[in-house]
Amino acid sequence: MRVAVLAGGKSAEAEVSRSSAAQVAAALEGQSFDVEMIELDSGCVDALRAFAPDVVFPVLHGPPGEDGTVQGMLAILGLPYVGSDVRGAAASMDKHIAKAVFRDAGLPLAEDLTLPARIDVQVGAELVRQRLPGPVAIKPRSLGSGLGVTLLPDGGDVADALRTALSFGDGVVVEQFVTGREITVGVLDLYGEPASALPVVEILVAKGEWYDYTNRYTPGRSEHIIPAKVSDDVASGLKGVAMAAHSALCLRDLSRADFILGDDGDFVLLEVNAIPGMTPTSLYPDACRAAGIDFATLTARLVQSAARRGPC
Repeated sequence: MRVAVLAGGKSAEAEVSRSSAAQVAAALEGQSFDVEMIELDSGCVDALRAFAPDVVFPVLHGPPGEDGTVQGMLAILGLPYVGSDVRGAAASMDKHIAKAVFRDAGLPLAEDLTLPARIDVQVGAELVRQRLPGPVAIKPRSLGSGLGVTLLPDGGDVADALRTALSFGDGVVVEQFVTGREITVGVLDLYGEPASALPVVEILVAKGEWYDYTNRYTPGRSEHIIPAKVSDDVASGLKGVAMAAHSALCLRDLSRADFILGDDGDFVLLEVNAIPGMTPTSLYPDACRAAGIDFATLTARLVQSAARRGPC
């Protein structure tokens, strides 16, 4: 079977994408798939047509690879591909839209406020002070990997944090800062098979730090505790919300939900990633291994899922 692995692009997360894609390509090649890595650029359509893949595996992070744009291109080309369709990818990438979907589904969220891309930072800071007094987290509306995120658990310069997030374009989501443990739960939802939640993972970093870009992708900067040391009831609740969020966004094949878990056992859903990282330090492959699915098997099953589903 011929598999095209799409990588890179112009996103701020392009280097993470290339790292993830290299891991996926190597795993598939080791199983006798005919693999070609294709850079997401102006020549990618011609490259796809020349290679004529049976399945495309988009290993892309950030827009336009993760926001539905590439998924629409692949649908027009009539190529089966791994992962969610246009609707699911677009909804999950846009934090404002995703939160609206989660809220309608009754999922636990922190209070939040969305600000437009061209807002004056001083005006925005005043709106934040009025609507979300107290500690906040400030994030770009449509970006991942912790890029552009500023946490202000003890207060601080809201205007400067807004300026940082706005530099990535597409507006800002401001959330009430919730103190607790960083938790993530993956979902595996292959075509023709029942969906299931993977083991609950707790992310540990150095005291006073959080799971930012450096701690995500630098070996040794974070520890993944699998399964997380939580009660059976809490684990069941986290898995249930991860599954509900995956379903509410109409995702398919795979996703990863991120949470903050308080000391009292209550938790809030932060966001859902429709194309989880596949780098050597990424969470989703570790959770799969804990569930008895090694990385090679995972990549093969994802490709086979897309092949069974066909073009759409």
